Amino acid sequence: MSTTSPPTTDHGSCWARVREEAPLVQCLTNIVAAPSTANLLLAAGAAPAMVDNPHEAGDFAAVAGGVLVNLGTLSDGSVAGMHAAVRAAAAAGTPWVLDPVAAGALGWRTDVAHDLLSVATPALIRGNASEILGLAGGAGGRGVDSTAGPEAAAEEAARLATRHGCVVAVSGPVDHLTDGRRVVRVGHGHPWMTRVTGVGCALGALMAACRAVTDDSLVAATTATLALTLAAEGAAERSGGPGSFAVALLDELAALEPDTLAARAELR
Repeated sequence: MSTTSPPTTDHGSCWARVREEAPLVQCLTNIVAAPSTANLLLAAGAAPAMVDNPHEAGDFAAVAGGVLVNLGTLSDGSVAGMHAAVRAAAAAGTPWVLDPVAAGALGWRTDVAHDLLSVATPALIRGNASEILGLAGGAGGRGVDSTAGPEAAAEEAARLATRHGCVVAVSGPVDHLTDGRRVVRVGHGHPWMTRVTGVGCALGALMAACRAVTDDSLVAATTATLALTLAAEGAAERSGGPGSFAVALLDELAALEPDTLAARAELR
């Protein structure tokens, strides 16, 4: 695989378009992360819509700019809404992002993830290393906590990306993103990102927002990852702990300019 990544100017341009176009992002996500996901999307300049019921999810996916499907807190009703949204997104050409929370660790949600993948191909799959390994047939992690590093899932992520014709993003201290041919590594961020509920889940929504304004899924995934991790670095510098960090993260994301994102981005 090539480690050549798109130029950082592409990521700055993608971030600028999110700000200019305010894409509508439908979030079928977990109850724990829903408020933080909506707030982070608003800070980025996108428009969140938490429409997940099976009566409306399909209709909304057809008009949204991007769709997030996050398996965090599943119920029979939410799964029905996810299926409706994915079918409608595929029919309308709306890009969707799968976040297979705790895949591999619990059987039902792993089956739900595979069922959704059989309905339509996502633009992006985002998870921690254990979730990506679990989706590929491994044992998974400890609930939402990864027990493996991104490097351990790199080869499996590339195989998943090739198999499904999408980008796979593996979150961790160094994020690994691949379309099966190209690999991008993002080493920005701060440990407090793992001490605040829903930051990883919100990253999936931010990827959906970025994918709504570009056809390049690798650029979208990288732009979203850069934006959130660079904002986290700035937030940590002026915070005393996870509580103040959570608030500062919104401020830093809202203040992050496209030129700043491009200039500060360090890709490996």
